[in-house]
Amino acid sequence: MRKALLTAMGNAVHEVRKWPQKEVRIFHHNDSDGLTSGAILTTAFERAGFKVQRSCLEKPYPKLLHKIYEQTGGLIIFADFAGRIAPLLSELNRGRNLTLILDHHVAEAATDPMVHNLDPDLHGLKGDRDISGSTTCYLFAKALDSANEDLAHTATTGAVGDEFFVAGCLAGENRNAAKEAVNQGKLEIHKHEAGERYYLNTASGTIACDELAAYLDTLGAAGYYQNGPDMGIQVCLGGTSAESDRMLDKLQAIQHKAFEQEISKIQSEGLKKTANIQWFHVENRFAPMGVKMIGVFCDAIKNSDDVDKHRYVAGFQIIPNEIPGFGPIEFNEVKISMRVSAQIEAEIRANKKMGLNVLLPEATNKLGGFSDACHSLTAATTVAIGKEEQLIEEMEKILSE
Repeated sequence: MRKALLTAMGNAVHEVRKWPQKEVRIFHHNDSDGLTSGAILTTAFERAGFKVQRSCLEKPYPKLLHKIYEQTGGLIIFADFAGRIAPLLSELNRGRNLTLILDHHVAEAATDPMVHNLDPDLHGLKGDRDISGSTTCYLFAKALDSANEDLAHTATTGAVGDEFFVAGCLAGENRNAAKEAVNQGKLEIHKHEAGERYYLNTASGTIACDELAAYLDTLGAAGYYQNGPDMGIQVCLGGTSAESDRMLDKLQAIQHKAFEQEISKIQSEGLKKTANIQWFHVENRFAPMGVKMIGVFCDAIKNSDDVDKHRYVAGFQIIPNEIPGFGPIEFNEVKISMRVSAQIEAEIRANKKMGLNVLLPEATNKLGGFSDACHSLTAATTVAIGKEEQLIEEMEKILSE
């Protein structure tokens, strides 16, 4: 599995090296895994002499992809998303640009030879167990130049941020990257009763990877429309600063207030419920935060007393009609994020319940929505405003079948 992935990456690196234009456009996700992915790729390509244009996206929305693929002769990279939509990218690209996908979600093969889908899922590695987006980008960076092995600790931060552990420990390629960082003196692994905890050794002292990942998550998600992702990349590359701390404090206050108000609303009004799903809609109440926050909120409540442990949890949030760096784009869509309680997680892992990576995309596709980055325990897609209840009904139909 690993050998096949590294061979595919080697082939892509060969194409990159002979590409005539030494410029690259990198699109990456806005959570800790996506920000560390963006930082790793930015560093690797700048070291290789490329001019880097970097953009942070909450999702690779089709309307935005059409804008991106108006160009010809470019080198385009998608990090921590787009594995599932390789056929769409192939259709848009039509051999005109060199495109690399460095994702770790459930994937489909590309149909354009100029689109290299380097998602480890295509090679038998699981993105919710073996490898994060950041570790995928790290393996590619090492294939580009072995000197990039000094980025192992950044990959580990992203992997810890995604919170996919086996018995409380990083596994697979994530674990290999962590061991490399330990050997370089940049990381320490401390064992405890529930597994392991990972600590970075920095110039300003030791910091827990999970704490740094949470820091990045807030910058990238709560601060998506307030230059948070750019600050997150700075933190990945140079550590925290007084400026980043001030931004974090401001964003945490906004998040805390919004979450507190929404929890009070749920406690007073309850969640809407069907046979297998419980759901709610925040509309625009999380503004000015990004739509990643609906997933963060679902995570915050999934094991609380306000939630039925036997039902899937779903939350909707309206997508603003703009993307930083691209200006106004008419979406008129909502994002749905889904999470599961600890009890349902155990049932999914034991193959006793359907994983979200099957359930949500299948229902979304029936309504003409957009699905990309989904895991078995965490998933998100988009549908047109007004189709929220239809989407819940479609999922119930799938579950009943």
